[in-house]
Amino acid sequence: MKDLFGTAILDYQTNNSPEDISTETNISEVDAMEVSYLFRSYKEMPKLEQKALQLAKGKILDVGCGAGSHSLYLQEKGLEVTSIDISANAIKACALRGLKNAQIQNVLDLDPKDKFDTILLLMNGTGIFGTLEQTSKYLQKLKNLLAPNGQILIDSSDIIYMFDEDEDGSKWIPGDGYYGELTFTISYKNQTEEAFPWLYLDYNTLQNAAHANGLECELILEGNHFDYLARLY
Repeated sequence: MKDLFGTAILDYQTNNSPEDISTETNISEVDAMEVSYLFRSYKEMPKLEQKALQLAKGKILDVGCGAGSHSLYLQEKGLEVTSIDISANAIKACALRGLKNAQIQNVLDLDPKDKFDTILLLMNGTGIFGTLEQTSKYLQKLKNLLAPNGQILIDSSDIIYMFDEDEDGSKWIPGDGYYGELTFTISYKNQTEEAFPWLYLDYNTLQNAAHANGLECELILEGNHFDYLARLY
């Protein structure tokens, strides 16, 4: 992994001539994202993220923390936050921003003895599952990291709207797999990351997966564009 996403974050944090990040999927054209968006304040966050931070309590794990904006807000509220990301550069930026406990870590490799009252997976938190087939493995790991009465706060989107309709009104979806399984490509400063799988889950599919893994699933809030926040416990 070239860690281009993390490089962009670190460039922005250290004022090292940051540029836009280019993203492309197998069903959408190239889109540019300003790195500054990852450094947004609480007031600048979507309502789904604000709601998740309002509900966060106790000992917190922020999975895929990126630039650390969610963790920083919670830390400033006096909460104990562990922030993890597989990007070394993103974690460097988090440390420079003042996060006390930011670690280069894959959630699947966390010690099961570590327990958390709240686990956050935001900015399409289901993305790290990669594919529908992998979802149970991640949900089981997250479940095992929960303290008694703990909660998982996770967001995603139903991307069925991105597909064309047939004459009868049904959606035309190419391939055999689940329609939320995308392949992402990231480019930054004339370099391109190797493509990787990224999963968007509609709420009903997440709910079914949660139940299959012994978790309750509650719809907390719906956004303006087919997105939602869910609570698993």
